[in-house]
Amino acid sequence: MAFSTKTFALASAALVTVLGAFAVPALAQVPATPWELKPDMGYAYDRDGKTYSYKMGTSNAGELLKGAKKVPKGTLFFIGHNGQLYMRTGPYLEGDGKFKFGPDQ
Repeated sequence: MAFSTKTFALASAALVTVLGAFAVPALAQVPATPWELKPDMGYAYDRDGKTYSYKMGTSNAGELLKGAKKVPKGTLFFIGHNGQLYMRTGPYLEGDGKFKFGPDQ
């Protein structure tokens, strides 16, 4: 089974975003928590918008890396109101370190 690193990154983002959306209180901004992505796991965001995780092996790692791209530092992933996964590069924190796109207070 082979899938791209882009798919891996998108699926990771979708999974974390979806899980995070349920954990955030409506009016309170909670501190950011790091993702717990594991090197031996693959994460997918399929054409129907579903997310999956896969246990990966090493026998075809070279094939996995062909055409793969690094995700730039400073990239924000999120799911829009339409259920589509998006990514955005650029600032996403205010000068005081608060999340720029957090809930209105």
